[in-house]
Amino acid sequence: MKTTIKITLTALMAVFFIASGSIAQNHPDSTKAHQHMMKKDMKNNKMMDHGKMKKNHEGMMGHSNKMDAKKGMANNMVHEGIIDVQAIDQNKDGKVYQDMMDWNVISDKPGKCPNCGMKLKEVSIDQAKQNLKKHGYKIR
Repeated sequence: MKTTIKITLTALMAVFFIASGSIAQNHPDSTKAHQHMMKKDMKNNKMMDHGKMKKNHEGMMGHSNKMDAKKGMANNMVHEGIIDVQAIDQNKDGKVYQDMMDWNVISDKPGKCPNCGMKLKEVSIDQAKQNLKKHGYKIR
């Protein structure tokens, strides 16, 4: 009886490992690239920034959420490079709307993030700048 259980468990484990290997082989390039990114960031003792992950994912998968085709939403609220928060505040009220997950998504009007769909939070210009600096973005 014990021998039968051992043989059954061994067979199940073998099937599991074989199935795991074949699933991982369906996307070998993206898996290897993702592991490389994680090792690189762990080596530098940094947390992976969501914006950086998204950018790397776009490069691996060959697509981007730069425009939401269903809603026709142009991506004028996603900022890259050196971000001038003062210039984003077009109505000069000292406040902007920022995504708390995609920190470089900033607008002068309320709305939703074109990347993740999260509602933008109203923050002061100073707070938006602090958030950007804290998450590795360059500001003017």
